[in-house]
Amino acid sequence: MAERAAGKVTLKDVAERVGVSISAVSLALKDHPRIAEDTKRRVQLAVDELGYVGNIAGRALRGKRVGAIALIVPNTSSHVLTHTYFLHVLTGINEVAAANDLQVVLSTNADELHGEVAYDRVLRSGLVDGAVVTSAAVDDPGIAHLVRGGLPVVLLGRYPELPEADSVFIDDLDAAVTATEHLIVAHGRRRLAHLCGPQGHQSAIDRRDGFVQACEAHRIEPILVEGDYSEESGAAAADQLAELGVDGVFAANDEMAFGAMRELAAAGVRVPADLAVIGYDDFGLSRVTTPSITTVHVPAVELARSAAARLLKPVGITEATPVPAPPEPHLVLRQSCGC
Repeated sequence: MAERAAGKVTLKDVAERVGVSISAVSLALKDHPRIAEDTKRRVQLAVDELGYVGNIAGRALRGKRVGAIALIVPNTSSHVLTHTYFLHVLTGINEVAAANDLQVVLSTNADELHGEVAYDRVLRSGLVDGAVVTSAAVDDPGIAHLVRGGLPVVLLGRYPELPEADSVFIDDLDAAVTATEHLIVAHGRRRLAHLCGPQGHQSAIDRRDGFVQACEAHRIEPILVEGDYSEESGAAAADQLAELGVDGVFAANDEMAFGAMRELAAAGVRVPADLAVIGYDDFGLSRVTTPSITTVHVPAVELARSAAARLLKPVGITEATPVPAPPEPHLVLRQSCGC
């Protein structure tokens, strides 16, 4: 098991597991018509069980580089690629890649139930030297498979279940505490709700937990309202917020904050006079709304630069220009909270 975790599984291991020749395994992995479909299925099963990753590890040992890194987005079913966050991430990674003569390969999958395709495509292709992973769910089994598969990998985000993984992330929990306490201390709001992000993602979990921690520290009963990071989910929550009679909202991102504000305004609720609002991200939307949205600034471009830079040495680039560590998130005060 230790050898498999280190990426030392060979074609011979797979062949012995299936009970066929090494050449048959090689042909099966290439989907060759000479190999029966049942054999291909058994080979793929053995590959998955053993964690075989093709010739990637072997190529690394030989010191050969392809000259490309991958950005893996496991699935795009939740509008990931159209979200401004993704554009920031792609910008940061591309800057580091271009400065070091590397290409960037995007690997994703549109089907949320089969996001492992995005990982396998990278692991088995042999077309990249390393990978950055972003927007993956905390319980995504493909991440562990990728991290332990022999390819240099950096995770963009916090994954507490994979302490051995190289990762770049910000303290979302602490930032959420700061945002919530601003509503309480600076504006005297006492009936607070949190518009939650999708709870399968660690960023949403940490922002929720920071809100709850701040409320409990000030002896306020936290109110949690379900959302999914989309503007539509924020709008859908507006009626519930009004019925609950809250006077302060901390949303897990700016899109949800804006969606809620839009619907509340249509219902005659004044922001910030009746309801103070704070969002999260500061990717652009928060500056152009009316009122403008007080929010937590997330240094997404800098985080992506840092993640890409941490791949350089593992893929054999030792003379790269150093990339500064990303700054911590901070609260940007605007109109929606009353500042």
